[in-house]
Amino acid sequence: MNDVFVLDAVRTPIGRYGGALSGVRPDDLAAHVVRALADRSPDLDPAAIEDVFFGAANGAGEDNRDVARMAVLLAGLPVTVPGTTVNRLCGSGLEAAIAASRAVAVGDASLVIAGGSESMSRAPWVMPKPGRAFERGPQTLHDTSLGWRMVNPRMPAEWTIPLGECAEILAERYEISREAQDRFALRSHRLAAAAWERGVFGDEVVPLDALDHDESVRADSSAESLAKLKPVFRSGGTVTAGNSSPLNDGASALLIGDEAGAARSGHAPLARIVARAVVGIEPQLFGIGPVEAARTALKRAGITWSDLSAVELNEAFAAQSLACLAEWPDLDPEIVNVNGGAIALGHPLGSSGARILGTLAHELRRRGGGYGLAAICIGVGQGLAVVLEGTGS
Repeated sequence: MNDVFVLDAVRTPIGRYGGALSGVRPDDLAAHVVRALADRSPDLDPAAIEDVFFGAANGAGEDNRDVARMAVLLAGLPVTVPGTTVNRLCGSGLEAAIAASRAVAVGDASLVIAGGSESMSRAPWVMPKPGRAFERGPQTLHDTSLGWRMVNPRMPAEWTIPLGECAEILAERYEISREAQDRFALRSHRLAAAAWERGVFGDEVVPLDALDHDESVRADSSAESLAKLKPVFRSGGTVTAGNSSPLNDGASALLIGDEAGAARSGHAPLARIVARAVVGIEPQLFGIGPVEAARTALKRAGITWSDLSAVELNEAFAAQSLACLAEWPDLDPEIVNVNGGAIALGHPLGSSGARILGTLAHELRRRGGGYGLAAICIGVGQGLAVVLEGTGS
């Protein structure tokens, strides 16, 4: 197998639902980061990019089913560059990177792009086709931004509950208090705000439509303001809008290649992709999907928790993240999401997996190397994890 490297990683700023990027189509979001990668490799002939893998959790609208191919064409890459879109819901962007890395590892390609795109603001309403022409009676439109829709009646009811209620289940099971969740959320906002102030994201964020920062970060967040928010999913519950990730718009992309691809791109590798893992779990417990995925990826990499320098764990909910940390007692929580996580930065579903992998690669570069772990939970009960080794160059 060939060694596989993350050569470069970029992302858009992450916009709030209905915010600064709500007027940007998801295919244009994707095209923006694909074009940015090409522009950051001025010595690279774009025709040398052998495939583009993109993740999207929602292909029902302007994504136009294969947002990867749309991004290639809209970004002005040669028409000879193909593109494929994968869907593993919240993990789609990371799944795209995994698929890309496998293609390079087995020699099917030497240089590829992987990423993800999502506009939750622009996700369409959908309606099932009627069983006959001129159907009478009221019809139901379903919002495709997030969560279940048009549920198969054969699905057990306990599997199809709202994602926030799933977080409440984990809070109850792991005895995670409202105060602990709010503290975790506050940490995310403070670290993200501090990272922006230090210029940490300068290497990875490419401004779009005059937006040059992540719109959901609240530098003025406080324990008092978070404590005032009411539970959203359960009366007397602990999960609020403040300790959950918001709805967002954004895209991310990585340039991935082997040693020959790195030479053609002109980039010194940021990190080597060491191991990957995917697992399934009961749908209502989706939030702890990363637990076994991370354990498996570490085992495949031949390392332990103590070998890690940095961890990017996607923060779908504070309760979900804290439940994962409770299952990883040997992990130092201080190396997790050191520049903030999705509660502050945002969670544009199809983009988030590629975002955490790119953020991790850049962080390992800043630390001079070492091992890192990127892990993400996935609605309907799955988890993904990838281990990187920073090159230190």
